[in-house]
Amino acid sequence: MQSLLFAVGSGTFTTSSAVFFTQVVGLSAAQVGLGITLGGVVAFLTALPAGRLADRVGPQWMWCATTAGAGFLFAAWPFIDGLGGFLVMAVLVELLETAGRTGYGAYVLNVLPAEERVRSRAYMYSTLNLGFTLGAALGGVALAFQSDTLIRVLPWFTCVLCFANAAWIARLPRLPRARRTAEPQARPETALGGSALRNRGFLATAFFGGVLNTNQVLLQIVIPLWLVEETDAPRVLLAWLFGTNTVMCIFLPMVTARGVRDLPTALRAARISTAFFVVSCLVTLVTHDTVGWATILLVWLGHVTVTGAELYLAAAKWSFEAELSDPDRRGEYQGADNFGGTLGYVWAPAAYTYLAMHWGAGGWLLIAAVVLAASLGLGPSTRAATSYLRRHELDPTR
Repeated sequence: MQSLLFAVGSGTFTTSSAVFFTQVVGLSAAQVGLGITLGGVVAFLTALPAGRLADRVGPQWMWCATTAGAGFLFAAWPFIDGLGGFLVMAVLVELLETAGRTGYGAYVLNVLPAEERVRSRAYMYSTLNLGFTLGAALGGVALAFQSDTLIRVLPWFTCVLCFANAAWIARLPRLPRARRTAEPQARPETALGGSALRNRGFLATAFFGGVLNTNQVLLQIVIPLWLVEETDAPRVLLAWLFGTNTVMCIFLPMVTARGVRDLPTALRAARISTAFFVVSCLVTLVTHDTVGWATILLVWLGHVTVTGAELYLAAAKWSFEAELSDPDRRGEYQGADNFGGTLGYVWAPAAYTYLAMHWGAGGWLLIAAVVLAASLGLGPSTRAATSYLRRHELDPTR
């Protein structure tokens, strides 16, 4: 229910955000991009401090407070006028989203038994995608009326759902604080293994996971651009591609997560994800020279396989988070995961687009090679992270 409340509100606003920012706030596309970029940079820099704060105040409290805070920000959106206010809001929104995501991740790991974590995350992932789809439909209906007044009040709809979401989070089971926050002097830093930044194996795993997560760049940017500019496929196919991805992400997460229960099975899921990613590259590069229905079917197959990469990687990453985090510093480890994952991902939109659109087949093969190299790095990095936890006598299954 919490996942559904969040996703419907977020999906509704996201669908209409381009029109809201340009027609209601009065910004140019370049100014919107500037705000999003600035917010992303600030969120990246504050990921680790947000994680530490979650450990100190409690993940559930932080998750609830930031969700309520987001509600107040959405309530303020219709009153924002001009670039200055937009930039401030963009930074505040990203800060709250980063802190809330960190609290959410730590709470989920704390509240669920070890044997249920991956399966439960799969159900929540499925529900999120269902909620985003419903939100997109609501946003689409609002856009169909072509009314700036209606678009202006949509943030208030999201605001109401944020407050309902915060109330729901507050009703979830409460857990005791981690021992180190309850007894700050009882366990020295060395006994806990210190900062998550010292667990280099975990940071490397997060980085390699970020590289594998660039399947989203193919899904959302590169394949659509390739279809439009380098193939003879009709542009309406884009709607079918994203529709296929949505349906798969609603109905298949529980299937792809089945059997992922520990590090060996998570690494196997990551390898399957990599195989799907590489196949997508190989299939898509061929469509430059195909015609007609052959192009349509191959582009669709490339999109289906990259969605397979997304689903299997999600299952693997949920297990990595659960198996490789210090149980007394889960908030901080969530921040470290965001930090390392961003480093592995942030360069890909520009690099992949350039390689595919300018290097053609050679670029697609290089993209596949980068992902394959990251997959090979996961084995050593997870072993290093596990070794770090064992040296400090930490049991992440708690």
